Amino acid sequence: MALNIHVTENRSFSKTVHLRGRLDNTTVAALDEELARIADSAATVVVFDLEGLDYINSVGLRSIFRMQKLMAARAGKTMLVNPQPQVQKVLDIVKAVDIATVFASIQELDEYLDAMQRKVLEGE
Repeated sequence: MALNIHVTENRSFSKTVHLRGRLDNTTVAALDEELARIADSAATVVVFDLEGLDYINSVGLRSIFRMQKLMAARAGKTMLVNPQPQVQKVLDIVKAVDIATVFASIQELDEYLDAMQRKVLEGE
């Protein structure tokens, strides 16, 4: 499944990035292109609307965290809204543990995140 990205400008300093589909190794480049345009703008607030995001892996998280770091350097904010339960599960995992010390490789991390998202979708 592809990733659909739509960026809206709510105010001159704020951009909302609406994501629909899967954010993974094959789709992250499109998001990175959009985020580069935002980085070149005067925006100090970036909102990621995750309502339509069905799946995220470590490369997708990395892109979002890069934007968070950039906005922090501008004394700005990055916010995530409307995550689906399976995406929220990934966000909870990332907050709860230092993933760099738990997983031996990015592949192992992605396999774990994939399994957790499938469990949420299957109601386990």
